[in-house]
Amino acid sequence: MRARIYQPSRNAMQSGARTRGWVLDFEPAEKREIDPLMGWTSSADTQRQVRLRFETREQAEAYARENGITYVVQEANRRAVNVRPRGYGENFAPDRRVPWTH
Repeated sequence: MRARIYQPSRNAMQSGARTRGWVLDFEPAEKREIDPLMGWTSSADTQRQVRLRFETREQAEAYARENGITYVVQEANRRAVNVRPRGYGENFAPDRRVPWTH
């Protein structure tokens, strides 16, 4: 049983909220199969449904060690801050070089 510990990224509906916390997901133990009657995909692997949340990375790693779970930690890709000086406020500045129109 192998698990992945990572910090989830925010979804499209979270504009300013930062994602805090860490998640422990189990890797699939078997492939999914296609049901011949309905065409749905299914699997007998119930570990795929388990998602454990922790406040810190250390807590997630400690849980995995205590329960004998081999794990891999994936670090989040950090994006550079994209803030232009006088970005949005420049539209309403009185000393603007070019008149702003719609």
